[in-house]
Amino acid sequence: MSHRLDRVRAALAEQRLDGLLVSDGFNRRYLSGFTGSAGMLAIAPAAARLATDFRYWEQAESQAAGFEVIHAPRDPGEWFRVLVAPFGGRRLGFEAEHVSVAQLGRWREYLEAAPSGQRPELVPVSGLVEALRAIKSPDELASLTQAVALGDAAFADVAARIRPGWSERQVAWEVERHIREHGGDGISFSTIVAGGAWGAMAHARPRDVPLRDGEGVVIDMGALAAGYCSDMTRTIYLGEPDPKFREIYDIVLTAQLAAEEIIETGMGEDTAHEIAHRVIREAGYGDAFGHGLGHGIGLQVHEAPWLRPTSSAPLREGMVFSIEPGIYIPGWGGVRIEDLVVLEDGHCRVLTRSPKLLAG
Repeated sequence: MSHRLDRVRAALAEQRLDGLLVSDGFNRRYLSGFTGSAGMLAIAPAAARLATDFRYWEQAESQAAGFEVIHAPRDPGEWFRVLVAPFGGRRLGFEAEHVSVAQLGRWREYLEAAPSGQRPELVPVSGLVEALRAIKSPDELASLTQAVALGDAAFADVAARIRPGWSERQVAWEVERHIREHGGDGISFSTIVAGGAWGAMAHARPRDVPLRDGEGVVIDMGALAAGYCSDMTRTIYLGEPDPKFREIYDIVLTAQLAAEEIIETGMGEDTAHEIAHRVIREAGYGDAFGHGLGHGIGLQVHEAPWLRPTSSAPLREGMVFSIEPGIYIPGWGGVRIEDLVVLEDGHCRVLTRSPKLLAG
């Protein structure tokens, strides 16, 4: 983890900060390796500290190599003051997106009880660690690839067996069962299964409703392996696809393949989104594609980058993200096709291997 701390310290220097408090659990794990559910990091140019409670002292000593583990006492004010004491009189950043107004108020109350020389200036910081997490290391990419392969295998197993009469909930369970029985830590998010008209809702929850012959089925699923997530969507058809389904499916597939072919390193996130949206818009369904083209993935199933019309940051080498255009028509249903890709040598390399347009 030392190279990750070096990158944090370089970012702190750029923002003229003397240290950073890390309270978000995913950021804490990324920087320290500590997987416990409670704790806080304090990172300085020449030191790194992890405060956690009695439940995790042994675990923290084992996992957080290079960190001084502080045995936090029961009183939260006391251990917070101990953690930040070395930053007295200096600028100490905190993760603004992950700290509530109430929590910040408590921290300030705790500091009022400390000697004036041990009170840092708390400075809000936005997205510092998340920006570092967006670029995947070779080890992270290996873990992601493992999760993707597990998801592909789960989908292949279920797609080969799914039949009219299965409920949406049964399909979701079969996906999860395969992942858990084949070494996964579980699903990376609640599986979406949506048959027929239910597929018009992009984030539909699976129901006990039976699937029927002659309808499309949207399956959006992911596996969790070695702490990393996968995410993949396929839309299948039970029976022989009708002309309407083929029309919508072909438009979405064309949009997705175009994006995977054209997106390149340095392109703005909004420009990447527009590649797929233009295809769908010119086919007459622009209003039926209302979400962003994709999102980053890693320790979380949704993280930077964000491929959407309101985000213009450049895509960078080593980023892993989804490409998932869709068309959703109320009363009819929906089609979404999603792969994960990694930016390598300036272009997208597709990680997802599940075939497309599987017929039941």
